Amino acid sequence: MSFSSVAKSELCRIQDEKSCCQLAELSAIMKMSGTIQINGKNGLGLRVSTENPAIARRIFSLLKNIFGVHTDIMVKKNSTFKKNNIYMLLITPEMGAKDILLKTGILKQHSDGTLGIYHKIHSEIIKKSCCRRAYVRGAFLGGGSISNPEKTYHLEFVTNSLEYAEDLMKLINSYNLTSKVIQRKSNFVVYLKEGEQIIDLLNIIGAHNALLELENVRIYKEMRNNVNRLVNCETANLNKTVDAAVRQIESINFIKEKVGLKKLPPNLREIAELRLNFPDVSLKELGQMLNPPIGKSGVNHRLRKIEKIAEELKDS
Repeated sequence: MSFSSVAKSELCRIQDEKSCCQLAELSAIMKMSGTIQINGKNGLGLRVSTENPAIARRIFSLLKNIFGVHTDIMVKKNSTFKKNNIYMLLITPEMGAKDILLKTGILKQHSDGTLGIYHKIHSEIIKKSCCRRAYVRGAFLGGGSISNPEKTYHLEFVTNSLEYAEDLMKLINSYNLTSKVIQRKSNFVVYLKEGEQIIDLLNIIGAHNALLELENVRIYKEMRNNVNRLVNCETANLNKTVDAAVRQIESINFIKEKVGLKKLPPNLREIAELRLNFPDVSLKELGQMLNPPIGKSGVNHRLRKIEKIAEELKDS
């Protein structure tokens, strides 16, 4: 199973006893994955579809607990991708689909008695803080997904309404998150891309096992990146040291061939001969070979003087 499916299965095991929170969760699921059906004179129906059997069972339980509706779960082969089945729940006019659509805030009734689709989140449904969390959980179950954290950090909610996407973004951002909305073909996507913020959202909706797994991956990746940076830094420093040693030896050999090392002052001649005899040792080790010993900066200063003398000889 994908990381997203595992997270959703975990959320489906949450036992929420409050009817207000159950209504909020169901409202979001239906908003994200429901389709209103007009059955001619018979009235309105509703179809809710999902590829996750755990979510289908969750919807079944919520409908039964809140509205006393017992609907069948139908299974359809997904011919498009030929992998996952599609699980559908049909709520007919006889089951009270119209009443359910009104109470979940998917439909609104105008003053003249006509019905219309309400594209925002009904404020009454998310009045309590517990219901707001339940609503975000339902939105994730109905139309959300999270990528494999070992590859990338990305969590998104896909909806077909810009108004609703912006409302959902505001709800998510009320938790000090910075989700954004983009258009993808005919859909609108609310997304988060920062690992820390995705962890916060998983905590909000109650996916604590998924949260811990993502946190472990994030810590591992951070440690690996730190090690890589350290190795790269050490490699770069080693390359600089090798390049400097090669440059110093070339300068010393040039002076040796041009005028001889005896022309150098005693302190420079001593370090030049040591560098030729020990081309692989560090500046610190070279300094310890001198009598009296000198520090790394002192050795570096003398070798720079030698390089300058070589440059002057080349120019003359």
